[in-house]
Amino acid sequence: MTLTTPQPAPLAEVPATGTVTVVVCAYTLDRFDDLIAGVAALQGQTRTADEVVLVADHNDELAAQAAAAFPGVRVVANTEARGLSGARNSGIAASTGDVVLFLDDDACPDPDWVRRSAEAFADPDVVGVGGWARPAWDAPGRPAWFPEAFLWVVGCSYEGLPEHTASIRNPIGATMGFRRADVVAAGGFTSGIGRVGKHPVGCEETELSIRVRSRAGARPARIELRRDAVVHHRVRADRHTLDYFTRRCFWEGYSKAVVAAAVGSDDALSSERSYTAKVLPAAVGRGLARAARGEVAGAAQSGAVVLGFATTALGYGYGLLARRGPKFGVAA
Repeated sequence: MTLTTPQPAPLAEVPATGTVTVVVCAYTLDRFDDLIAGVAALQGQTRTADEVVLVADHNDELAAQAAAAFPGVRVVANTEARGLSGARNSGIAASTGDVVLFLDDDACPDPDWVRRSAEAFADPDVVGVGGWARPAWDAPGRPAWFPEAFLWVVGCSYEGLPEHTASIRNPIGATMGFRRADVVAAGGFTSGIGRVGKHPVGCEETELSIRVRSRAGARPARIELRRDAVVHHRVRADRHTLDYFTRRCFWEGYSKAVVAAAVGSDDALSSERSYTAKVLPAAVGRGLARAARGEVAGAAQSGAVVLGFATTALGYGYGLLARRGPKFGVAA
């Protein structure tokens, strides 16, 4: 398929202090306890969202149970293709807020998450925001071999991200937000990339972020990292395994190849070049230094970094050979 890019349009003129919608996308009843905790946390915010929209991804039973359990939440169905991209687009279409924040169905925000995230948009140059996702490991906890530099594998903020509030290329999907009008004008999230059920692909937020910023032309347009906008992202035991680690790395590489085909490798790999050249060698070095002191976990972490990089590169190569053109679409 051939990628069709929406025509550029002027960046939306949105009031700095506008309304806020939080969109939560869910696909399975297996996470319903997490949904309950997340919605309860949203209702206890220091700055309450103007509306919360929960999107049920082609799951009528989930939609019915959520509607009964959360009377203050607007529950809608994913009207696009099954998967996270389609569900997010359906949430955007159903929302009315000037700013749309996205929260994963297994993430629980701190009490000031909405306020901290929304504060970023006081700067008219900010078109998007990313929060900080801390891992909440199921028992028995984080595996000793799991390196900080690869926390993105489990959807969390990782070693190498800025230490303070800063401009970034794209946010982490578990905690992010955009001006709604800009996302609609850019065409929404792209089908063909992004998670579908338990298939560990991603990068839909990377590709959208690049498109939203590219519409600005000469006008400044930033996506801001707010480390004080914290969510706690659950990491289930089935994601503690080396098998999940390698599969997720492979499909991340594949997804990067799809994004590179859509927006060009310069934008698609801009952050990865620095990450590969600086963060990963430093992580390997620290692990080896720990191993030299007799810490077995240090050698294991260094090995995991090398394995993760190699598997991601393999996935990227496979994606270059098998890439397909994604499609855009979100209703206004």
